[in-house]
Amino acid sequence: MRWRQRPPGSNWGDFGPDDQLGRANLIGPEQVRRGAQEVREGRSFCLSLPLDLPGGNALNARRHPPRLSPTRAEGRADGRPYVNFPLGHVHAGATDVVSDDQVLLSLQYSTQWDSLAHVGSLFDPEGDGRLRTVYYNGYRGHEHVLGPVDHGLPHSDADGAPGPYRPLCCEGRPADASVARALGVENLAVKGMQGRGVLVDLARVYGTQFQDIGYDQLMHAMERCGAAVEPGDMLLLRTGFAGLVLSMQGQPDPERLHHSCAALDGGDPRLLQWITDSGIAALVADNYAVERHPSRRVHDDGAPHPLLPLHEHCLFKLGLPLGELWYLDELADALHALGRTRFLLTAPPLRLPGAIGSPVTPIATL
Repeated sequence: MRWRQRPPGSNWGDFGPDDQLGRANLIGPEQVRRGAQEVREGRSFCLSLPLDLPGGNALNARRHPPRLSPTRAEGRADGRPYVNFPLGHVHAGATDVVSDDQVLLSLQYSTQWDSLAHVGSLFDPEGDGRLRTVYYNGYRGHEHVLGPVDHGLPHSDADGAPGPYRPLCCEGRPADASVARALGVENLAVKGMQGRGVLVDLARVYGTQFQDIGYDQLMHAMERCGAAVEPGDMLLLRTGFAGLVLSMQGQPDPERLHHSCAALDGGDPRLLQWITDSGIAALVADNYAVERHPSRRVHDDGAPHPLLPLHEHCLFKLGLPLGELWYLDELADALHALGRTRFLLTAPPLRLPGAIGSPVTPIATL
């Protein structure tokens, strides 16, 4: 076992000691059939933003838009780019013209899935009083989730600047490589992430002003929308944020981005308990981070606490995948016109071994 004690409120071990799917295990044949039974109109909706949106790096300074470039001829002095490239240059008499490209892509820049390796916690899994870097089901940082350095543990009196770190041997990988040997997003790809989706239209109930949604507000919105979830459903929340991003056409206004639309209050314990009790298999929103980040709750007692409490609860404790920046406006309008909230959702991430997140092109079918 990778742990002797599990975090309070977690489900570690419930799906087996080596489980890497978490609550996605609840999407079984019955849930897929229920999703298929929601297909009545034969209409499909793309739930992805263009992957070069929001534009710039106003949402997250570490993440940048994708950069496309041509592949180049190997072993040639001129390294010719293979766009509009006549193959007659390398095969006499050939009439083919080839274009071939590649992309430098931040995997969580736009419409995305978070894998279970995205957020862990400093936790004492051995019960010996020592904090370790731990992820869902006890998988360990530096053993199962690998990066190029060991940052060490922060000191309680840290001024916000990272302390000294120790470079790690990359075992034949590039010096700046990272890889999830466990909990990578390819596990969700193999699962398929296809089943019944349920949409709660927070924007239709509350508008698009800047606000936090706790348990009471979510229950009210679900009642107003006529939405109910069952174990194995994937819950989608529309706040209007992705529509706002789309309207900015790649020229985001940081002030509006950071002060518009609803987000879940990850510090509401009743909301977190409802997520546990609901049995949902995934939680998706059209906003950045699903929860309000940074939180507007004040932690002034000096006690250790997560900055992303909903991420910690879902990814670290429950193994509940999170989807962010999904485009839900057109689907929401169609469901509202039909008086429905349920649909078939098909949303596998890239089957990219070792990746911590993935862009996704979800499809909703009515």
